[in-house]
Amino acid sequence: MTIATLMVYVDAEQQTEQQVHVARELATKFGASVIGVSALMLSPPLIADSVVVEAATEEELKSIKETLTTKADWFRRIVGLPKEKVEWRWAIESPITFLTNQARAADLVVMKSGYESAEPTHFVDPAEAVLRMGRPVVFVPDNVTGLKADRIVVGWKDTREARVAVLQAVPLLAKASEVSIVEICISNEQDVARQRVNDVAKYLSAIGAKCRTDVRVHTAEADASHLLRLAGDLNADLIVSGAYGHSRLGEWLFGGMTRGLLKDASCCLMMSH
Repeated sequence: MTIATLMVYVDAEQQTEQQVHVARELATKFGASVIGVSALMLSPPLIADSVVVEAATEEELKSIKETLTTKADWFRRIVGLPKEKVEWRWAIESPITFLTNQARAADLVVMKSGYESAEPTHFVDPAEAVLRMGRPVVFVPDNVTGLKADRIVVGWKDTREARVAVLQAVPLLAKASEVSIVEICISNEQDVARQRVNDVAKYLSAIGAKCRTDVRVHTAEADASHLLRLAGDLNADLIVSGAYGHSRLGEWLFGGMTRGLLKDASCCLMMSH
């Protein structure tokens, strides 16, 4: 398995470059191509008493096209790869819908771990993205400017999501200098937890990964904080985890572990659902 094509979501108004740098480093590692994607949606019409009072204008449409064209130039300059390895896709539509649809063209999607704007015309909710796309996502915190993926922590849980996450991370796990497979369990499950992480280590060792295992017992500390502290102690630059969540009345929600990792991680997260 390898990574042939990466996709990067670029907020049309962002100035920070961190997730583009991470995509470039991963593309260089695997000789992959990179697709940058961005979208803006026209402002919805203002309606009063069933009458359209204000609708999008030609000037607004022109401004959006100019913004996305300018961002294409910015993206190509920042990613810094040969032009035949870089593609830019944009659309005037819902950013999350466009990103979800375009993800079919990539092995892996890279995006920031959070976006400040709640403006629906250009906001992408990280939870909705990873739960809808059917692709692994590397979330990049604000403080991170690259990803060697040299020391990786796998947050194991014996679930479908974790199994998918490990499978989709195989290209990175096989190249890492150390992979730590960690399960946090209740005290009377330690023996079976050791069996589970040893099985995962054996599976990954067969494809060349250099694995170690660790079983920790639940404490008063939140599991996400526990895993992040362990990753810090190991100098890990990537955590691989399943993304756990669901939709409730049209709102996409993360589970506690996933939300905690995304909120507090100081290293990159690779999540799959």
